[in-house]
Amino acid sequence: MIKHRTAEELEAGLDEIRQSPKDNGVLALIARRPRSEEREVLQEAEISLNDGVVGDNWKVRGSTRTPDGSGHPELQLTLMNARVIALVAGEREHWALAGDQFYIDLDMSAENVPSGTRLELGTAIIEVTPHPHTGCKKFAARFGPEATKFINSSVGRELQLRGICARVIKPGLVRMGDVVRKSSAG
Repeated sequence: MIKHRTAEELEAGLDEIRQSPKDNGVLALIARRPRSEEREVLQEAEISLNDGVVGDNWKVRGSTRTPDGSGHPELQLTLMNARVIALVAGEREHWALAGDQFYIDLDMSAENVPSGTRLELGTAIIEVTPHPHTGCKKFAARFGPEATKFINSSVGRELQLRGICARVIKPGLVRMGDVVRKSSAG
């Protein structure tokens, strides 16, 4: 059972979140979604141009944002700040329930990683896309209505607390503990 945080507990965590590294973050957790409602926590993952995280259901699941319902190419990957998920979900075993693939100790604010920012993730390079990542009904059910209000608040959107969407620029391998850097590529 996940303890739902109060608004006060969440607000109290903002200072810690704002202390996230600006340039060199650390990959704290990798998860893939082989099927709907399933999560696998991985020590390493292969990232491909065609599939995003190999073995993840992103492409098969499709998207309502494409005319033909196929996987949206700018929503291949989702990343969330590790300090945010630690605050919202508590124990690490609950982090993957948020549904993201990468949980990184990195400042993911709109100011620090705007759309178009490239990140070196292991040997791969990914690019932040302009699509907003917001809390959905599943997120609210798992982490509580206060958590959803918190991440969707004006401060939450500015800091992109729910995370960011990205697409693969260069395939590669990523491992737990890898340093994530803003790339000069682009």
